[in-house]
Amino acid sequence: MTPSDFRRLALSLPEVEESSHFGAPDFRVGGRIFATLAAEKYGYGNLMLTPEIQAEFVSELPNVFLPVPGGWGRMGATHVRLAAVTEDVLAGALHTAWKLRTNKNANSRPKPKGRKRATDSPQTISPSPPPRS
Repeated sequence: MTPSDFRRLALSLPEVEESSHFGAPDFRVGGRIFATLAAEKYGYGNLMLTPEIQAEFVSELPNVFLPVPGGWGRMGATHVRLAAVTEDVLAGALHTAWKLRTNKNANSRPKPKGRKRATDSPQTISPSPPPRS
């Protein structure tokens, strides 16, 4: 497979848009990244999986999937060796990453636009009771 194949398969999923993150192509659903071509020059596509699903993929096809080095990999970011993956496997892996992202989007609350400060809203001040004599 090639980066063009990765792009074509990613963009074939519902509501996916191609964007850019630090100059590298990425693929988003609901504005959130589920796959990238950040390591394209090394022959990889990247998928945002869970650590558990990543472990399954790596165990089943170690010549195709490997964790991204460092913290991102420990969180589920996974390289796909484009030269070694078949179209069916890549399509299925992209669908898995897409589905994880859509489920996460559906279960997350919208991010607040900004922090509300106490001075942003009028305050009601209750009068103090009269002193007792």
